[in-house]
Amino acid sequence: MLQFTDFIIDCPDTMKLAAFYSGVTGRPIKEGSHEDWAGIKFGEVELAFIRVDDYRAPQWPDGEHPKQFHLDFEVDEIESEQRRVLDLGATLQQDSIGPDGYGWRVYTDPIGHPFCLCRNKGVIWTDQGLMA
Repeated sequence: MLQFTDFIIDCPDTMKLAAFYSGVTGRPIKEGSHEDWAGIKFGEVELAFIRVDDYRAPQWPDGEHPKQFHLDFEVDEIESEQRRVLDLGATLQQDSIGPDGYGWRVYTDPIGHPFCLCRNKGVIWTDQGLMA
């Protein structure tokens, strides 16, 4: 049997990046997190951050230092969420929101990893997850 347990992100400062994603998601940093390993629990899965010496950040969309992953976050209201993630230290990279208000925007976190805020037609976010 296989069970998915962690999504691990390399970074130079685990607690700083964990604090950024804690702010983005509204979930607390896992107790016991430290300078070499930090985590945020999402049910059975942990978004984890591991310290890497000589970390080289991706330079999205440059292919020489390509992205290693990206995260998508579905949102109900993209403008207020954008203000919030920008205040937390994100940088807007690309806007793909259509005239109907649906689509996505690409951001980079404080160390260069891309992530998206998405607003998809017909999707409603609840405390139990996404409802289509």
